[in-house]
Formats: sequence, structure tokens, C-alpha cells
Amino acid sequence: MKEFLHKIAADTVTAIKESIPLCAESVERLANAVVISLEKGGKILIFGNGGSAADAQHMAAEFVNRFRMNRRPLPAIALTTDSSVLTSVANDFDFSLIFSKQVDALAAEGDVVIGISTSGNSPNVLKGLEAARGKNAITAGFTGKQTAEMEPLCDIIISAASDDTPRIQEVHIFIIHIICELVERKLFA
Repeated sequence: MKEFLHKIAADTVTAIKESIPLCAESVERLANAVVISLEKGGKILIFGNGGSAADAQHMAAEFVNRFRMNRRPLPAIALTTDSSVLTSVANDFDFSLIFSKQVDALAAEGDVVIGISTSGNSPNVLKGLEAARGKNAITAGFTGKQTAEMEPLCDIIISAASDDTPRIQEVHIFIIHIICELVERKLFA
């Protein structure tokens, strides 16, 4: 068991270490975009499927409640939490539209819209980012090594240096925490 734990920990550390040089500039750009949007009265919309949905909710919670500082709440919405909207869109139209319909309804010019897809090719995430483009929102994508489908829809790409879903998710949550801390520091330090 110890060997297994050490191997997983080593794999995670390697994925994080290899990802940092690839996405450091993008992390700073995304944190700055969030700050600028919030300063202008914008909001953050975040979405993904499965574990990425949980990451979207985690990120929204850090903005709305707090990360490290007690401060005013920041407007962030995880588009994965309204089961009535999700199921009605999936039932009446198609599952691939569950995020794009919400983005169409909620996004405004200058908002930051963040799609999370470890594969980089989740149809509903891609359609959500495409809808955000149509609203002149700032688009950001969190993915793994495969960026080809997501990249044309994003102003900012955060790419984990891995093809392994658990390692990608660990990199994503590490970076989400960094972004939350940067945003707090820039707005409230």
C-alpha cells in the first residue's frame, strides 16, 4: 500500500510540476481577467461534467464565500447545480445544450465563462464556450494535454501536462486554488 501511495503522489507531483511552466502565463491572465470582470460588475460562470462539475462548484464556492480572506462575496455561479434546468434542457432538447442554454440566459459581455473538460472535447462544455463567445464574454478552458477542440473557443487555456484523468483533475484543483488566491490578493490585499 505504501508503494502504491508513493507512486500516486509522485505521479501527481510530476503532473503539477510539468504543468506549471505550460500554464503559468495563462493562470495569471485568467486571474487578471476575473479581477477586471469583477471590478466592472461582471460575474464568473463555471461548468463541467462529473469531477469537473465538482471542480466548477468548488471554484464558485471559493469566490462566493471565501478562499483565504474574510471579504465580500464575489459573483460566481456553477452551472452544474440547478437540476431542474439541467434535466429540462436535456429532456426537451439535448444534453449537449445544458450549458449553452444557461450561458445564453446568464452571460453578459465582459463576464468570465470557464469550461472544464479533462478530455477537452466534451460536447456540452464546447457548446457552452461557443455560446459565451457569442455573448462577448471572456472564455477560459481547463483541460489536459488535448487542447485542439477547446482552444479555438477560448481566450485562455489552462492545460494540465497529463492524459490521465485523475492527474488532470488534481492539476485543475491546484490551479483553481492559485487563481482564487490571486483574485483575492488583487481585489482585497
